[in-house]
Amino acid sequence: MNNIYDTHAHYGSHQFDADRDELLTALPAGGVAGVLECATHSGDAPAAVALAHRYPFVRAAVGIHPESLIEEDAATVAVYHGDWRAELDALRPLFDDPAVAAVGEIGLDKHWPVPLQAQLDLFEAQLQLAAELGLPCSIHDREAHGEMYELLRHYKPKGVLHCYSGSAEDAVRLTGQGLALGFGGAVTYKGAKRAAKVLQAIPREAAVLETDCPYMSPTPVRGQRNDSRNIAFVAETIAALWDTDAQTVLDITAANARRIYCFSDVNASKK
Repeated sequence: MNNIYDTHAHYGSHQFDADRDELLTALPAGGVAGVLECATHSGDAPAAVALAHRYPFVRAAVGIHPESLIEEDAATVAVYHGDWRAELDALRPLFDDPAVAAVGEIGLDKHWPVPLQAQLDLFEAQLQLAAELGLPCSIHDREAHGEMYELLRHYKPKGVLHCYSGSAEDAVRLTGQGLALGFGGAVTYKGAKRAAKVLQAIPREAAVLETDCPYMSPTPVRGQRNDSRNIAFVAETIAALWDTDAQTVLDITAANARRIYCFSDVNASKK
């Protein structure tokens, strides 16, 4: 299979330190045509942009993840001592780089003990930044649907709600306002009935594929380090739901990814 577009990856993770360049060099031969490398704070943002410059099929998303508000090794804490406004100002010059395709990874997370008001203020500021810059967002929503959907209704950002975990009813409404939804390894797990309902309810032009690598490996490689090539397993699962073949799923979602994150534009500029 080919035409794989991974709309949410973290190749900057320490889990790839031993073989990052070797792996990324091998991805095109494994059918991978595009990757969105997502930063989580100002400490890893320059590396994400550097990967996008080094590999023609990679684009970067730059932003501050809500968990960075409490992670001691994140620049949000280690450098800016929680002053995310100063950090966001420091990130602004990176958005002038044509390799930066989105504001991300940004969002809300109520799974971890991150102060909610700080998360809301940070997320809202980055939604405003995306609107100002005319960029799509890569959005994280973990156990925060109520607050998340309220802000999405208000700001109506473009981009992807990654690793979508809400209901089919909410999915129809969110895609109706222009958002795409990201699907990865979780759709291949036993008991993924909600994701199946969502995939059958939304327009196919509103679905994109992702890994969240090195995490969320699909069946049959669950528990191993994930990479973009494993999206082929996700496509096979979705193909059964869409009553088509896996390559058709990859082609449809590739077109969606290219449209949202302008992969073809940046690739042309790198030639």
